[in-house]
Amino acid sequence: MRIATTRPGSGTIAPRARLRSDAPEQSLDGNWRFRVSPSLRSAPADWRDGDTARWGTVEVPGHWNLQGYGSPAYSNVQMPFPVDPPFPPDANPIGDYRLDFTASAAVLAHGRRLLRFDGIESAAEIWLNDTLVGTTRGSRLTHEFDVSGLLMEGVNRLAVRVAQFSDATYLENQDMWWLPGIFRSVTLLARPDGGIADLFVRADWDHHASEGILDVAAEVDGGGVARLVIEELGVDVPATGSLRLAGVEPWNAEHPRLYDVEIRTGTETVSLQVGFRRVEVRDARLLVNGSPIMLRGVNRHEHRPRHGRVFDATVARDELLLMKRHNINAVRTSHYPPHPDVLDLFDELGFWVIDECDLETHGFEHVGWRGNPSTDPAWRDAFLDRMQRTVHRDKNHPSVIMWSLGNESHVGANLEAMARWAKSVDPSRLIHYEGDRESRYVDVYSRMYASHDEVREIGEEVLRPARFDATPAEAHRLTLPFLQCEFAHAMGTGPGGLEEYWDLFEAYPRHAGGFVWEWIEQGITVDGPDGGSRTLYGGDFGEAVHDGNFVIDGLVDADRNPRPGLLHYAAVIAPVVIDVDPGRTSVRIANRFDFLDLGHIRLQWSRVVDGAVTASGTLTAPPCGPREAVTLELPDAGRSDASAEVADVLTVEAVTTADSPWAGAGHVLASGQHVREGRPPVPPRVAAEATEEGIGAARFDVATGGLVRLGDLEITGPIVGVWRAPTDNDRDQGTDELDLPRYAERWRAAGMDRTVTRLIDVQPGLDEVVVRTRTGTPILDSAIDATVRWSAVGDGAVRLDVELEPNAAWTTEWARLGLDLVLAGEPLGADLAGYGPMHSYPDLRSGARFGWWHLDPSELTVDNVKPQESGSRIGVRDARIVTEGGTLHVSALDHSFALTVSRHSRQTLAAAAHNWELTPEGRTFVSIDLAQSGVGTATCGPGVLPRHRLPARPAAISLILRHERTPD
Repeated sequence: MRIATTRPGSGTIAPRARLRSDAPEQSLDGNWRFRVSPSLRSAPADWRDGDTARWGTVEVPGHWNLQGYGSPAYSNVQMPFPVDPPFPPDANPIGDYRLDFTASAAVLAHGRRLLRFDGIESAAEIWLNDTLVGTTRGSRLTHEFDVSGLLMEGVNRLAVRVAQFSDATYLENQDMWWLPGIFRSVTLLARPDGGIADLFVRADWDHHASEGILDVAAEVDGGGVARLVIEELGVDVPATGSLRLAGVEPWNAEHPRLYDVEIRTGTETVSLQVGFRRVEVRDARLLVNGSPIMLRGVNRHEHRPRHGRVFDATVARDELLLMKRHNINAVRTSHYPPHPDVLDLFDELGFWVIDECDLETHGFEHVGWRGNPSTDPAWRDAFLDRMQRTVHRDKNHPSVIMWSLGNESHVGANLEAMARWAKSVDPSRLIHYEGDRESRYVDVYSRMYASHDEVREIGEEVLRPARFDATPAEAHRLTLPFLQCEFAHAMGTGPGGLEEYWDLFEAYPRHAGGFVWEWIEQGITVDGPDGGSRTLYGGDFGEAVHDGNFVIDGLVDADRNPRPGLLHYAAVIAPVVIDVDPGRTSVRIANRFDFLDLGHIRLQWSRVVDGAVTASGTLTAPPCGPREAVTLELPDAGRSDASAEVADVLTVEAVTTADSPWAGAGHVLASGQHVREGRPPVPPRVAAEATEEGIGAARFDVATGGLVRLGDLEITGPIVGVWRAPTDNDRDQGTDELDLPRYAERWRAAGMDRTVTRLIDVQPGLDEVVVRTRTGTPILDSAIDATVRWSAVGDGAVRLDVELEPNAAWTTEWARLGLDLVLAGEPLGADLAGYGPMHSYPDLRSGARFGWWHLDPSELTVDNVKPQESGSRIGVRDARIVTEGGTLHVSALDHSFALTVSRHSRQTLAAAAHNWELTPEGRTFVSIDLAQSGVGTATCGPGVLPRHRLPARPAAISLILRHERTPD
């Protein structure tokens, strides 16, 4: 077996389209005999014909290191072995597969037979009946072999030797787990004489004439002409040349109209679904069917937590339905073609797709791109082979609007050759490649993590007069639409700044949208010693080279449960924007669909005053076409005066009127609100004895001046806090602050994670107790002076007035400014009036709506695989925190606060590497924050925008605290 060549695989037939055929086929999936050796030199020579009695078994499709043979490994850019192309390391697991099978009579009835492998990582040598069939390169690409003269009646023996690493690994350094094996299906195909060898149906749409154009190229074995049949349209013509069709509907992602097409010969019928659509660039805009489109996208890896990249049809459909329910309309298949059946789902459900080639040479970045295969002629055929297999397999899918050359492979002549070949074979689609910054061989200007300011500049540069001194490359780039193939990094608590990005995308006609990295957290799930499941990431399997939890970066967790970032993203990219006039006289409805009017939605409104619905109804909307807006009057019942103690909230929602494949009627597409904060009654002070030990229901620790009890509730605090358990974004360095340490490091250097509070004095008065403290940082002289006034207000409640004043010695921005309390007992939940139900931060709040929310214990914080700060709810006016020890009721008298309730302290969260390491602490940790920093997207992209940072500043708040008995 040769595993150090720069060549593509050998022995395969020419790549061709994936077609649904009535010709016989036979799946070879199932249990195969299997053995793994630590290296090629140590792998036994009898693997093709020796006794397999002592071998084990694996499931095909599957990854052997997820089935008990070795362990997974994760790295992002770092190569797990020396960058020494084309040589893999000597320590290179070799998997030997054997299957004895009997070919079906239906397959054997045809003289020509093919053996198809849809995915083998990373290189394979294939033998059938002791004859070499061929080799593969391109792990996520289809390889077909002609085995007509080798397949026989009776028992056949198929032997496949797979190397985990090979020369191909240098071209497949994507951000994902190293998971070797035959992980996609193996199939025998019968090929009838006179059958359809290949087919390319270009379904164009002439939006000027409102006609479809079919350009059909059918390759028939042995020559001859096939027939094209579209029963719905009454078409039955030779499958050759072009055909114009009036009366057809175009395909787009909002209305994915498909037509069933059959291509028939005397011996075979293949079927496919075509969608008529035209993709083009005009005036630096991305157009489909003559209209500009906006890509509301995600980058999608194929991943299941216990099965890796093994395909499951139900899981794939469910996740695409989940995307549709959250307003996502575009997918970049990062960074390889997905399982072929996923393309059918994209067509059916309606997605704009950037279909990416299985190519990434990112590991060469660590050596300054020396030896990068993209520039080496020796690798040219391997590059072209990968592009050809990508394009030919998926060329009949209307959802694919761009071919992507690959990802993060720098630049070079081999990439340019891929682009030229793809354009020559398929000029109906655009070419994408982010690495081509000069846009020499692409049709769109694509970037990753360009800052907000740069996105604005890119949008504006095509609006300025043309520069006479622009180079030809610059002049060409200015004619191209702009998209961010990755613009926010959904890792941990975040990503922040989504709304600010999207406002820019919408503001400039050149911008065609963007894609969040990424859709799913790629955690690997294993069984723990306690019988429960654990999610693992890089380094947890003993890898010497790894990138830690950088693989845990998705809008959904590994089991596809939405993270808060998805809920906020759905609101940011909502296809309907609802703005309620501050006076509540009207509401503006903006249609951000690219093709649909708003005839398929209903506008419903409700008014809630202090948690009770006081009025509701439906608004009648006039016609509103795509990219248009209308303004509607609001009824008197929605805007009349009302006396609210907490809030008076008017909400308008856009809901669907009919069932769709992805949601039932009544699905909420978007909502808008106007919130009038209430005027809570200010309870008068009542006479109460004021001493250093307490006042009213409040009992103090005379040594610290802090609470020890409120009524029957054991409670400590409040302590002034300016630190949070660092998020993934806090631990990384934003692209906008490369000259500064990471936020978490700045906070640590400033001592914010270990502040010390000193009691200055306690001054009992006639009807209040005034406690003054100074909270400072070790080593340094930065501090915050707090004046805390306690008074009794009756009914067992106390009033808390707090004034906070920092000195001038603070060296960096704060994470937050808040009051920290610790309550006895584990949290049992919370009820709050504020923004929710998901967590929210200053730059991550678009999906949150003001309401009266109940949160179960599991909803208080986010169960991040790597523990970190989460669970803040902003704009809280009133809250009840329920614990095993009692209930704390907190009401704001002047302005709202951000509330965080956790079963773990910040120190515990910061110290833990995994969520399954956390153990109950028997207490409830509560933060009432007067101000907060945003969260940013610094793991990739900019950190917290200046407008969402928190420099040292004074603040004050007035609260009512009371203890309530926890219901049994």
